[in-house]
Amino acid sequence: MRQFTPSWFAMTMGNGIVFLVLLALPFKYRGLFAIAEALWLLASLLFVTFTVLVVARLIWFPETIRPLLDHPVQSMFLGAIPMGMVPVINGLSIFGPPIFGARAPGIAQAFWWFDAALAVSVACFVPFRMFSTQHHSADQMTAVWLLPVVAPEVVASSAGVLAPRLPRGAAQLMLGTGYLLWAISIPLAFSILTIMFMRLTLYKLPHGDLAASSWLPLGPIGTGSLGLLLLGNAAPAAFAGSALAPVAVVARDAGLLGGLLLWGAGLWWLVIAVIMTVRYFLEGITFNMGWWGFTFPIGVYAGSTFALYGSTQFVVFAAFGTVLTCALGGFWLLVVLHTVKGIWQGNLFHAPCLVKRGD
Repeated sequence: MRQFTPSWFAMTMGNGIVFLVLLALPFKYRGLFAIAEALWLLASLLFVTFTVLVVARLIWFPETIRPLLDHPVQSMFLGAIPMGMVPVINGLSIFGPPIFGARAPGIAQAFWWFDAALAVSVACFVPFRMFSTQHHSADQMTAVWLLPVVAPEVVASSAGVLAPRLPRGAAQLMLGTGYLLWAISIPLAFSILTIMFMRLTLYKLPHGDLAASSWLPLGPIGTGSLGLLLLGNAAPAAFAGSALAPVAVVARDAGLLGGLLLWGAGLWWLVIAVIMTVRYFLEGITFNMGWWGFTFPIGVYAGSTFALYGSTQFVVFAAFGTVLTCALGGFWLLVVLHTVKGIWQGNLFHAPCLVKRGD
């Protein structure tokens, strides 16, 4: 409990995005739904377990919380908590009805509003700590800065999944809030990406321990694209017959265009991430929990690719999305094996924020 860090929630994100991408595959295979459901149950179990550990650390070891909040890297992973909850919520709306019956969408809706509040809180609180108490420098800056500010847009994309399963009034409110959450994240994320480009140019690649951070820029771009597509597709039905019906149609069409433009921007970062990853592996790197960063970004980009296929029916998106899914599966299997090995050996339970305290 004392050595538990929020970076473990990246495991929930990684497992969760795998089952969501499997469900989005345009080419269905026998047993795919059952595999996806098993991964959702695993992600849910992990999220509950990690939440208990976070609360236990807060209660029994409160003196370790401030070092966590002041740590320039570990504090960023607080954003993984609301992001890790999104696959659990989405899966609840998909797999929940056989378990919870007609109450499943309502339960998912309640959790979504809680997660939205949590995501906005993290997106405000962590940057404020960066501005006030943490110590940062341009040469030490990495893409982990993205984690707290991206959380609202991840929750926003979930609104597009849940809204079609809710009553019209609830769906309208959720979609409107989803667009606000999207607007909170995207400008901040692209501001950080601009700084990230300058940092890489001036100070070159980060240390090998942060190899997986090369994929993190793909996360907000892919999620931003996916969010626009999902929110836009859900808007016409939610606002049909209302005064905002014409606006909802525009939102759908603008979502397609905006989603495509963001997807194109992500393509450049995808190529750069592949090149950087090849170089890191050739140089030799040691596993750490940050490797879960190999999974979620490519997963949301694959999800955006399949969403574009659903809107355009261009087979190139289906084919490319399938390639990305295979890469995601390879990364996921690699990281799971290393994680299980690390848990068995006990060398993953280490809180970097406590090192300066001599622990």
